[in-house]
Amino acid sequence: MMDSKKRLGNEFYQNLGKLFYAVAMADHSIHVKEIDRLKEVVREHWLDVDDVEDEYGTDAAFQIESVFDWFLEYGKDSEEIFEEFEAFYSEYKILFPETVKQLIMSTARAITSAFAGSNKSELILLGRIELLFRT
Repeated sequence: MMDSKKRLGNEFYQNLGKLFYAVAMADHSIHVKEIDRLKEVVREHWLDVDDVEDEYGTDAAFQIESVFDWFLEYGKDSEEIFEEFEAFYSEYKILFPETVKQLIMSTARAITSAFAGSNKSELILLGRIELLFRT
C-alpha cells in the first residue's frame, strides 16, 4: 500500500504527463520529435526533482512518459486533458513551487518547439498555463 505522500507524488507526475500531452496535442497532432524531446527532458531534468518512486520502485517522473504514451495510444482530446490538469493544479498548488512551474514551462516550450516551431494553438495553450500558474 502506498502512503499518501507517495500516491500524491505519483499523481503529480501523472498530471504532468497529462499537461505535456495536452501541449503536444494542442495542434491535433503529435510528431515523433515532440515525444523524443519530452523523454529527453524527463531524463535530463525531471528525475532530479524529488525522490518519489512509484509502486515498482521506479522514479515516479517516468509516470510523465507512461501517461503521455497512454493518451497517445487512445487519442485523447487536448482540451479535456488540460482541464483535468487544471483541476489537479487548483487542488494541490502546494506541489507547484516557482522552480517546478518554471521547469513545467520550459518543458512545455521544448515540446512545442521540437517540431517545426510553435504554432498558434500551442502558443495559446502555453499562455493559458502561464495564466493558470499566476493564480
